[in-house]
Amino acid sequence: MSNAPRSRAEARRLNEATPARSGKGPRRSWPRRILYTLIALFLLGLAGVGVAYTMVKVPKPNDLAVAQTNIIYFADGKTEMGRFSEQNREPVELKQVPKHVQQAMLAAEDHNFYENNGISPTGIARAVWVAVKGGEATQGGSTITQQYVKNYFLSQDRTLSRKAREILISVKIDGQQSKDEILENYFNTIYYGRGAYGIQTASKAYFGKDVSKLTAAEGAFLASAIRGPSFYDPRLGAEQTKNAQTRSGYILDAMVQQGWLTPQQRAEATFPKKFQKYSPPTAGGANGYVIQNVKEELAKKVKLTEAETSRGGLRIVTTIDAKKQKAAQDAVKERIPAKAPDLKVGLTSIKPGDGAVEALYGGADYAKNQFSTATDATMQAGSTFKVFALIAALQSGDVSIRNTFAGASPQYFDEFENPGGKTEFNRRGGVRNFDNNGFGRITVATATASSVNTVYARLNIIAGPKNTAAAAKQAGITTKLDVNYANVLGTDNVRVIDMANAYATLAAKGIKATPYYVKSVKATDDSFDYKAKPQTSRAFPADLVSDVVYCMEQVIERGSGDYAGERLNRPAAGKTGTSSDNYSAWFDGFTPQLATAVGMYKGDGTAVKPDGTPNTTNQMDDVPGYGFITGSTIPVRIWTDYMRTATDGMERQRFPEPAYINRDAAPKQTQRPENTSGNTGGNTGGTTQRPDPTTQAPSSTTPPSTPTPTPTPEPPKPQPTPTKTPKPTKSPGRPTIPLPTTTPPPAVNNEQTG
Repeated sequence: MSNAPRSRAEARRLNEATPARSGKGPRRSWPRRILYTLIALFLLGLAGVGVAYTMVKVPKPNDLAVAQTNIIYFADGKTEMGRFSEQNREPVELKQVPKHVQQAMLAAEDHNFYENNGISPTGIARAVWVAVKGGEATQGGSTITQQYVKNYFLSQDRTLSRKAREILISVKIDGQQSKDEILENYFNTIYYGRGAYGIQTASKAYFGKDVSKLTAAEGAFLASAIRGPSFYDPRLGAEQTKNAQTRSGYILDAMVQQGWLTPQQRAEATFPKKFQKYSPPTAGGANGYVIQNVKEELAKKVKLTEAETSRGGLRIVTTIDAKKQKAAQDAVKERIPAKAPDLKVGLTSIKPGDGAVEALYGGADYAKNQFSTATDATMQAGSTFKVFALIAALQSGDVSIRNTFAGASPQYFDEFENPGGKTEFNRRGGVRNFDNNGFGRITVATATASSVNTVYARLNIIAGPKNTAAAAKQAGITTKLDVNYANVLGTDNVRVIDMANAYATLAAKGIKATPYYVKSVKATDDSFDYKAKPQTSRAFPADLVSDVVYCMEQVIERGSGDYAGERLNRPAAGKTGTSSDNYSAWFDGFTPQLATAVGMYKGDGTAVKPDGTPNTTNQMDDVPGYGFITGSTIPVRIWTDYMRTATDGMERQRFPEPAYINRDAAPKQTQRPENTSGNTGGNTGGTTQRPDPTTQAPSSTTPPSTPTPTPTPEPPKPQPTPTKTPKPTKSPGRPTIPLPTTTPPPAVNNEQTG
């Protein structure tokens, strides 16, 4: 009888019952292998943690007392601009801190402090889970011990590796120091805002008293402040006050729950009514404005918290070029007459296509006046705004810069009619050129060079004022803009930095960039390393921009900015601008590599007093050596002085040739063609330059229809040393400098714009 198995199943049973002849035992199952692997990894992990725990060193608390300052450098990364760091420490013993103040902190941050071993397992798990999902390892309820370690013994990077070190050091500290020692060190090193490190300095900074005299309510407030001074300091506004009241109330309620306050004591612990006045330390001099801008960018763009910045040890490289910055300061100092100290100047210089602010002048001394003429002040744009109307007209497809238009003055336009105007001229929609100077049929380029209002009024009708305002926004203007036909004449308020950036967009062939001040930030302990990335986008087609720039070149070559053209010795484009009654004056221009705007005003720049009468003291009409100020006087001189130095050594680059887009454009009729004065421009077709207003005053005496000031056109050829002349009678104007206009003007004086 055969011993062979009769089936596959029987063969499989025999095989399983018979030991393998190869000497190997039965195969282990996969689940068992996985289990052994996990056990091995766990044991290795424990061993690793043990080694790490043994090797990690606990920093000495006293090391925090020598925290480093922050150093700000110019763009070369070597030349120091300034330093800042709010380091203010005064250690106290824990017994000096009232018990209710200690308990307020425990209720807010770690009510199990005296029971735990220095870490929060649930908080750690949350932090790991957030990091695994791709977030930062910052979330999770850290204990007081962990906070102490994180904020003052470790770097500020937000990674799992840093979190791991925080845990190990926290456990070590909890084993080596008593709970009272840890709490004392915590109170002495935590940041409370207002430059105060430690409970003693915080008590004095907020309440002007020794820590031993703090009430429970005051202790609850300070326990709130450590979460984010910028969110809880009442001096910053109503929102912060409300935040502090809510958080303080929560902490006091938690103290009741823990048995640390009775309900009656809680009822008596009302939110503090009086806080100390506080002003952050400021850097002085003209560079102080830049340093303040840098601080703001560190918080808003670089995303460094106040505590991280105040901790110190940052090396900040700015975009500011040392040579250009000095040139800006020197140009302003040289050109502002000593007998006119109330004249204010703002200057900003930006790298086209990049956005780097390479020079900024916001005032003479930031320590004395924190209002920046470059970034805070707004003033009417005057003729500098005409460029945006030209952009919009070219975008419409109905205009070519080769088109010719009648430059007669005055002209009347249905769109400019103002039924509520106080004069017949305004009611009929009249527009005059400066000094009522007439021109024949002239091209758009000539109208730009000579700032011809009547031609640009027609261009804005073709383009549409909404599109003109949109073009300004596309270029880089950030202030509120009104939509009315007179906006082409520069009735809107703008900032100097915005005009510099808008013109930089044109210099960059239509590429708009976001201005920035911080090139890089690096911590001395290598915990933080930031490098700026320019933010750019295309605003306008390059061919359209080439036509606009060509027209602006004419301003410098043969128009109101020829003072610069005769001295700069390189291709440049720009535009002058002056508001009615000389409340503001501008010169904005650029080379292919650098765009710079200069704006001026007097006093606080307001044009109307509280009682509604004209604020004539702010009119720039009696300046020694100049008479009344226009964009072609002091502003163009400051711009030229600065640009001569700033561009020294730069390659002489040319702008692209004009593309002459819309070659077949035939502009539509947009105004009644009559010219009541018969002034059609007998100056050989309107190409002869107009007289300088400092040597020949405008003759218009038409009263304004509204207090809103309007721009004054610039004379193409200013005298090198203007002399005072009688001031023309023009509209009183409306306040414009401190803040942008919030409502559109009901009417506009269209007589003296340019």
